[in-house]
Amino acid sequence: MTTVAVEGSGMPDGAIRGPALELRTITAGYGRTTVLRDVSISLGHGVVDALLGPNGAGKTTLLRTAAGLLRPTAGSIWIDGADVTRSSTHQRARAGVCLVPEGRGVFPNLTVKDNLTLQVPPWQRGTGIDRALEAFPVLRDRLGQHAGTLSGGQQQMLAVARCYLAKPSVILLDEVSMGLAPRIVDQIFESLMRVVSDGVSILLVEQYVNRALEMATTVHLLNRGQIAFSGPAADLDEDTVLRGYLGADLHAENHKHKSDERPGT
Repeated sequence: MTTVAVEGSGMPDGAIRGPALELRTITAGYGRTTVLRDVSISLGHGVVDALLGPNGAGKTTLLRTAAGLLRPTAGSIWIDGADVTRSSTHQRARAGVCLVPEGRGVFPNLTVKDNLTLQVPPWQRGTGIDRALEAFPVLRDRLGQHAGTLSGGQQQMLAVARCYLAKPSVILLDEVSMGLAPRIVDQIFESLMRVVSDGVSILLVEQYVNRALEMATTVHLLNRGQIAFSGPAADLDEDTVLRGYLGADLHAENHKHKSDERPGT
């Protein structure tokens, strides 16, 4: 496939459209420490792929590499058929990739409206924030509220909504449910499905294996920096994933999450 420049959508007129995001035999790490080894993932358009694995498997490193925050030492990264391996983070963002890192990346001293308005990129100016409010309607009645006074679940919705305003083709989502009560997680996942119905693809790192399997079309299991399984989510169940690929420790941890009914904040 021919390398093309990434500008705007990254696709010239008449080009053959490739996967929304593709990582080809990626090796990456930090300094002399290699975290990912020969990892290949292909994410289609308008779908959810789940990236699962135990702590330390390299999930966050993979998302950072895809977003351009970390340069791979081998392999290549493609967006919509365009080779973006050497493209900067902001070029990849303009091409349609948005990373929502673990934690609630909002400006706590600004209002919800200001958080959303500031996130509209220069190439989308004038489009307003209605698109995000349609996907995350719970924010509509809180536009004048300071983000730091929102609940944890509402802050997480705001973080994803800010990303959505850039009209991404791919959202890289790292542990969106971290620290939240199950009913709040349900609300967030409902909003994410609205985003997907708009044609956006999501690569989801998620601690709740059962929820990830319900939402995803394809599952990639990452263990010790390598792909242990990549295939249809329908071919797997929770116990198979936890015991067969991810280990007994994660199995126990996941069942603890399922029985934990303390309210999120």
